[in-house]
Amino acid sequence: MRLSDRRDGWLMIAPLTALLLVLLAVPLAVDCVYAVSRVTFETLRAPSVVGLHNFAVVLRDADFWRAMWFSLRFAALVTAAEMALALTLAIFLAPLLARFAWLMAPLLLPMMVAPALVGLMYRLVLHEFVGAVPYYFVLLTGDSPSFLGPDTAFWTLVGIETLQWTPFALLILYTAYQTIPQEVREAAALDGPGVWQMLRFVELPLMRPTILAVGFIRFIDSFRVFDNVYTLTGAGAGGNTTTISIYIYEAFFRRNDIGVAVAASMVLLALAFVMLTLVLRWSERQA
Repeated sequence: MRLSDRRDGWLMIAPLTALLLVLLAVPLAVDCVYAVSRVTFETLRAPSVVGLHNFAVVLRDADFWRAMWFSLRFAALVTAAEMALALTLAIFLAPLLARFAWLMAPLLLPMMVAPALVGLMYRLVLHEFVGAVPYYFVLLTGDSPSFLGPDTAFWTLVGIETLQWTPFALLILYTAYQTIPQEVREAAALDGPGVWQMLRFVELPLMRPTILAVGFIRFIDSFRVFDNVYTLTGAGAGGNTTTISIYIYEAFFRRNDIGVAVAASMVLLALAFVMLTLVLRWSERQA
């Protein structure tokens, strides 16, 4: 490559590089300073360095690990439910969607609504005293479960998150299912496999990279969920619905302990980096 071409290349990527430095590097540097400092809203411009004290506070905090465990369970269950439901719909609705492509539009409507608005909507619908769902439960059975109570709130949140974001997985998995070459199906049909054998040994292996990618994206998105959980139950009774995002939010805004909140977010960033590295290495071995 000629020197002039290399110089032109650097000049072309310079604006994007500068933008990334401003948007990512500078805030990350500020976070690194705040993570090792005692800082509140009153001392944002003059933080006092305390070393690793904030990280020690976070790692010793039982509420932090409770929030981490809640987020892990929530993300795992939601991802499993979404992938199973989306894959089932993508396969069994494929003939119908191939004939009437416009049917995909109403199927995607739930993901078009802002999560905070979904949380407010379900909070009204499931409200113990004025909600429509408890009303009809009482009307038909004489009793109604407390959908947002401490014993059932977790499963209610899992169900709502699954209903809203299954269309995202459905759209991508249906596209992957449709892109399987027809020649492959015809060649496999020469051996006379049944429908389930075709699905298990031909179609699903071809869709596996897409399934893994969508599952990973949905796991990350569900793990960091905040808005619909916060609008539905907040931290919950005794903190039983506190996600890791809500934990950081409350440390930052409620307790005015910015150093601890940033330290918790840095711990979360480190764990996410480790998990992403393991997933990438596993993907390389599979490839």
